[in-house]
Amino acid sequence: MSASESNLFPLVGLQAVANAHNEWVAVTLHVPQASTAPLLAALAAADAYAFLAPLDCIIPLADPHGVDEAVLAQLAPQRTIFRLPAHLAGDKALQKKCRQWRDAGYRILLDGAEAGPVAAAQVDARALSFDAAGARPALHQLLPLPGPHLAYNVADAGHIPQLQELGVSWFAGDYALHQARQQSEPEDATSRRRVLALLGLLARDADAHELEVPLKQDPSLSYHLLKLVNSAAFGFTAPIASFSQAITLLGRRQLQRWLQLLLYARQQDDGKIHALLPLAAVRAAQMEALCQLRGGDRDAQDLAFMTGVFSLLDVLLGMPMADIIATLNLAPEVSAALLERNGELGTLLALVESATPPPEGLRRAGIDGETYWRSLLQAYQWAIQVSRNL
Repeated sequence: MSASESNLFPLVGLQAVANAHNEWVAVTLHVPQASTAPLLAALAAADAYAFLAPLDCIIPLADPHGVDEAVLAQLAPQRTIFRLPAHLAGDKALQKKCRQWRDAGYRILLDGAEAGPVAAAQVDARALSFDAAGARPALHQLLPLPGPHLAYNVADAGHIPQLQELGVSWFAGDYALHQARQQSEPEDATSRRRVLALLGLLARDADAHELEVPLKQDPSLSYHLLKLVNSAAFGFTAPIASFSQAITLLGRRQLQRWLQLLLYARQQDDGKIHALLPLAAVRAAQMEALCQLRGGDRDAQDLAFMTGVFSLLDVLLGMPMADIIATLNLAPEVSAALLERNGELGTLLALVESATPPPEGLRRAGIDGETYWRSLLQAYQWAIQVSRNL
């Protein structure tokens, strides 16, 4: 792709869609423009489906009539869901188009609190979506349809049980960033202290025997580490049964990264994974990818990764970031990024925190739309893998 074409590449954002167990099931694609064409082009480019597998891709179509059939031919129908505004359900031309999409394998999500089974049938939609921050549909609107129904802009995890009673099973929004920290976590707090102790030992290059001590003291931490090294992500043919063997095979750099993520890996009492885990993984991996694309060396990439992982510790622990940093021996540039979004790391962190970063912010960082999109796809691919292995 030429420089001029790269500058025209659409700025695409992704928002994860999770089920009630905090497992990612889909992603919604967003662009600042009203036109759908750039969104479809971005999805068709860079082998996006492979990066996002096995998640479904939800594409909001503000103007369904403007869909380019040539671009449509490059998509993966079985993994694509078109989200249509409910007020267009009576459009005869759109109804015909929806029948063609259905026959090709696409799914339709009818969007709007006013939608119901009659409107859904007109466009062959099997599920509804709505903005949880606004008016909500009634149970009788959702119940006759197979689903899964989606509520987006969910701001509070406490609203999820109410939405489930309506028949909703897919959720999107910033609720993970605002959920109240559970109070009954003494064992969890101890486990996190041991993870931090391990990170400190790695930082001072402690030997394998020293590293084994906190692992042996924490069954949960031991379980996660051995589960990780025996997962398909590493491809070791023989089972790994000892800590020293796990430490040797992983290597210190890889072990440090996984330990940073293990801070978020606690499973809750109801078996759910922590909703912050994949978000932290996305931030860390995208920070690293952007740092690498800007010419950062291996040490710089490690600091970028750490900044992304630690950027959610204040939410996780329910503490001011300044108090958390005071207990850690972080590099000054990491501390400056976490506290004030200063320096190069702070600039990158501000970008990855945004659902869709402002074009001016990308220009200041020397990053074009295509580079950002590729870094985001790489980050999501890694976060999907992490969520299944931790």
